[in-house]
Amino acid sequence: MPAEKATLYIKGDCDVEVTKKDITLGDILTMECGDRTVIPKIKALKLMKVPQQGKQRFVVSVLKIISCIHEKYPNIEVQNLGEADIIITYEDQKTPAKFWHLLKAVFVALVTFCGAAFSIMAFNNDVDVTKLFAQIHELVTGQETSGFTILEIAYSFGLTVGILIFFNHFGKKRFTVDPTPMEVQMRLYENDIQTTLIEDSARKGEEIDVGSSGAPGSHRN
Repeated sequence: MPAEKATLYIKGDCDVEVTKKDITLGDILTMECGDRTVIPKIKALKLMKVPQQGKQRFVVSVLKIISCIHEKYPNIEVQNLGEADIIITYEDQKTPAKFWHLLKAVFVALVTFCGAAFSIMAFNNDVDVTKLFAQIHELVTGQETSGFTILEIAYSFGLTVGILIFFNHFGKKRFTVDPTPMEVQMRLYENDIQTTLIEDSARKGEEIDVGSSGAPGSHRN
C-alpha cells in the first residue's frame, strides 16, 4: 500500500473481449499512477469469475471497479477517464481451420456479388435503362442501337468506378484516410448494440455494480 495518497487513472473501453474465466482489472483496464509499484498489484486484482462455458456478456459498472480497488488500497484516489459501464464479452479461445476461414470468405463474396448484381439489374429494369440508352443513341446518331454502344460501355465502367470510390478501397488499397461507409455503418451498429446491452442490464438489474455481490448474474440491491 502506498505511504502517501496517490491518484490512479483508469481507462476502459465500452466493449472488452476476454478468453479466460478469472477476469482481473488488468484484463479490462489501462492504468497510470504516480506510484508505479502499485500498478501491477492493482492489475492483478480479481474482478469476477465466469461461471459457464460458451460466449457470455456481462455489464460491469465502473463503480464496482473502483470499489474493488478501494477494498485493497483505500488510500488511492481513482479517476476514471473511460466508460462508465464496461461490457465484458467472454468467449472460448478457438482457432478455426484455414479451410473454414476460406469457405466463409468465399460464401460472403458470393452473397455480396449476387446481391449487388441483383440490385443493379433490378434498378436497370425498373427505370428501363436499355430503352433509355436506345432512345439517346437514336436521337444523337439517327440509327437504331445494337445494344452494345459507347453508352453501355461508359455506364458499366462508370458504375464500377463509382462503387470503388464510394466504398473508398480496393482490396487492401485505401484511396483516402477516411473510414469507409461500411466501417461507419459497422461502428454505428456496434454502438447501438452496446447501448442496448447496457440499458437492458440496468433495467433488469443485472448490471454488476457496488450494490451487487460481484458474481455474474447477481442483481443490484
